[in-house]
Amino acid sequence: MRLTALLSMAAKAAFPHDYRYGTNRPWTIAAQRLNPPGKKRRKVLVEPIANEDWHVVRGDTVEILSGKDKGKQGKVAQVIRPRNWVILEGLNTHYRYIGRSGDYRGTYIASEAPLLLKDVTLVDPTDRKPTDIEWRYTEEGERVRVSVRTGRIIPKPVYQRKDGIIPQQWKGGVSESLKTMHFFL
Repeated sequence: MRLTALLSMAAKAAFPHDYRYGTNRPWTIAAQRLNPPGKKRRKVLVEPIANEDWHVVRGDTVEILSGKDKGKQGKVAQVIRPRNWVILEGLNTHYRYIGRSGDYRGTYIASEAPLLLKDVTLVDPTDRKPTDIEWRYTEEGERVRVSVRTGRIIPKPVYQRKDGIIPQQWKGGVSESLKTMHFFL
């Protein structure tokens, strides 16, 4: 088997057809506990949304349209596309005990529950009010989100990793830096 074929298979994770996506990363023990091998799960019916029609990304500010936190605004912490879920920082929380054992009652923590994409709407950054969006193209050919109410462009937020690296600011990465290096024999 060629190395490129092996790397391409490793890059794209293959999940069983009845794999149930949740809020845990698929390689964690919690996700493996929810999806044990050999256990048949009922299929969760989710109407798929095409990648080009998905309008909410991590870091966006959205407003909740229904539920106990209706009308509150928050930042998107996580997006789970196979289930049409978004998780907001500090909103739609429920409280639970973790680490309970024997005579120790555990630690009481708040955890955010997911919301369906249809239950949130983007917030226009100019006036902080909820708005519908439509996709348009700029003169340069870039596809952008435009507020229906104000007609202004809603920029995608810049994502910064926990180690402080901003992937959008990298031009070529390692391969670009190797091209500039000179090796002498």
